[in-house]
Amino acid sequence: MYAKNGDLPTPLHQDIDTLDALVSAGDVNETPFNVFIGHNLGHRVFTMSVPFRKFYDISDVANDREAGPVAQRPLDEIHAKKLAVYMVKGLVSAAKMHRLVSGKEISPAFDEVLRMLGDQPYFSIQPLVCNIRNVPPGATGPNGVRGMRLETRNGETASFRVFLSERHVLWVVDGQHRRYAAEKTLAFLEAIRQSGKYPGKGAVLFAEKGRQVTEEEMLVWNEAWDAARSYATLTIEVHLGLTIEQERQLFHDLNRLGKKVDASLALQFDSSNPITHFIKRCLAGDLGIHISDSEPKDWTEDTVALVLKDVVAINAIAFLNKGNIAGATPAIIEPREAVVFELWSRIVEIPDFGADRAKEKTTAAQPVVLKALTKIAYDLNFSNRRPANGEALWAELLDALPEIDFSHNNPMWRYYSMTEAEREEANLTGLAKYLPEDTGMNRDIGSVQGGHMRFGSKHNDIYPVLSDMIRWKVGLPSRREA
Repeated sequence: MYAKNGDLPTPLHQDIDTLDALVSAGDVNETPFNVFIGHNLGHRVFTMSVPFRKFYDISDVANDREAGPVAQRPLDEIHAKKLAVYMVKGLVSAAKMHRLVSGKEISPAFDEVLRMLGDQPYFSIQPLVCNIRNVPPGATGPNGVRGMRLETRNGETASFRVFLSERHVLWVVDGQHRRYAAEKTLAFLEAIRQSGKYPGKGAVLFAEKGRQVTEEEMLVWNEAWDAARSYATLTIEVHLGLTIEQERQLFHDLNRLGKKVDASLALQFDSSNPITHFIKRCLAGDLGIHISDSEPKDWTEDTVALVLKDVVAINAIAFLNKGNIAGATPAIIEPREAVVFELWSRIVEIPDFGADRAKEKTTAAQPVVLKALTKIAYDLNFSNRRPANGEALWAELLDALPEIDFSHNNPMWRYYSMTEAEREEANLTGLAKYLPEDTGMNRDIGSVQGGHMRFGSKHNDIYPVLSDMIRWKVGLPSRREA
């Protein structure tokens, strides 16, 4: 593919003979790296592993217009923080494994820290993609990258050693959030080691904000720091001499040509989030609720199973009052599990819930109705505004839940499509005090089709209204009461 220069492929050269040539090449302060040389669709690339901390020092991101041509999207700090938490977990896990293979005793603090962060079976960061800009395409010729071949005792090529100078910046094409997350991870570990406390602001990646670090925990964080600067590495594919236009095309291809994993399948494979743990262990395990990763297109094909992505969204509201499970940690979730499990224990007692073709038999089988129930659970138990008698109200809801009319012909569901006379005839006049004022928000919560009440797809607009209706039906106070 490329011609050889003696025993070396042309991206590697040893023809810098004079001081002037050395200075002009910018190789005064070089760092050696062992790399494998490959040809990604014919283009010469290096594949290298760099210690976690070292990567940040030798790389940069092309999203600062003052630093040069932009070939990146804007940074999403929320996404980067999630990656940073993942990296912290990975480094603690790496430190634990290092002690294991070294035959050293493993302190229980390792498992406790991992439990609080959210342990999982395996950790790995996908390879980053970078470009060295100021070299010829493929790093060929005298202005390329200096290097040498590393051989086995039998004369076979093992790898190559290249020498990168200060001018050989690894410009990140794909992985700017991973790079920024690495910076936040290192800042978090450094703050703990310097202050002996968990950060209360800034680099907050741990639930115990501001707390003094115990002696056992400090051992964990010190060894995680050692992992970051030594044996825990990041893998990088380095492209050579790409133009800005080529960088942008590569960024597009890496981020737009892949197929997104189905949400239910991704959640089924995920063992890291405590809410998915709760679903698999308690709902599917203890209560025997059938959970599927596929959703039938028609109600006539409905089975006894709930769709996993829906169950996750429902429980995200129950535990966090959020639409997703991002940010869930064992420290938050575990103390709340008993309450949410109690709710699901009563939900499975609702007539026809979990039956074959359940959606045709009860509205409680529709995810938006379950979201309404979990919204009440959160408000009465975990909200900062929970009423003083929240425990008593919660018991009242649980007792009434199996008796609530979740049938399709309950006129309460059709409140917004009824006239005042129809509401009076259906004894719904008192419901108006519970429902939100008409401020232009979506009030088309659904309609009766073929004898079945089908709630709409805009769940975030609908489930708070349904929770108000259920509150009224059970006799709970309105959530608007002070």
